[in-house]
Parts: sequence; structure tokens; C-alpha cells
Amino acid sequence: MTSAKVDLSKWTVEFENACRRVNLKVTHQRLEIFRELAGADDHPSAENLYKRLIKKLPTLSLDTVYRTLATLEKYLLITRVQTLLSQARYDARMDKHHHTVCNRCGTITDFKWNLFDNVEVPAAVVGWGKVIKRNAVLEGICKECEEED
Repeated sequence: MTSAKVDLSKWTVEFENACRRVNLKVTHQRLEIFRELAGADDHPSAENLYKRLIKKLPTLSLDTVYRTLATLEKYLLITRVQTLLSQARYDARMDKHHHTVCNRCGTITDFKWNLFDNVEVPAAVVGWGKVIKRNAVLEGICKECEEED
């Protein structure tokens, strides 16, 4: 499992270019929300992003964070990580990777799975249309939570 450190200046330029390609305005709040998410390795929820940003952006509302995340997800600029827990969690890494989710503590970690990424899609899916993204989420109990039992 990996936790990639990111070059925020490079990601910021890539984010701005990606926004322009889809005719999405690069506002100060969008940029700050993206930068905070890109620098996080804990796949934060909207609420956690809001708490981290409110000191830097005192006029920011939680609703703005939610709407911004929904917009960025719509344009495939970020990913929502599916979990069994009640809060949606987000990831700015758009390289091929997957997630493990601890259903007890909520920890989400990234991992690479080349075999999954390269396997042919089932015949039933081939006729469906074009697959744009593959995403595996493995759920269970992490080692730290197992050791607490």
C-alpha cells in the first residue's frame, strides 16, 4: 500500500489545465479545496476539508465545499471513495490506483493492482459501451483494528 507525496505546484497546474479543458472556472475556493485534498493522504470527507480550510478561508461554507466536490467529481477531476460508513470520502489522485477501507476505524489506503487494471472486461460489459475507469475498493478490518480484538 502506498501513500504518495504530491508536488502541489505541479498538481495545481494540471488541475487548472483540466478545469480549462472542461470550461470550468478556476476560482480561488475551488483551487484551495483541490489543493487541500491533493495534499491529504487520508481521503478526507467534505466536513474534514471544511474544518481544515475555514481558518484560511473564513467566508467558506460547508455547502460550498460539498458543491465544489460534486462539481470536481462530475468532471472526473477527483474521485469519491465508496465506503460503508456514512460520510463520503474524496481522493485527488487520478493515477490508476485502488483503495482498502477499514470498516471499523474508517482508514482508507491506496494500492496499485496492475493485474486488475489490465484484465479484459467481461463479455457482458463489452457490448454495454466504453469503460472509462476501473475502481476496486476492498473492505475489511485493518491490522491495527484486528490487533485491538
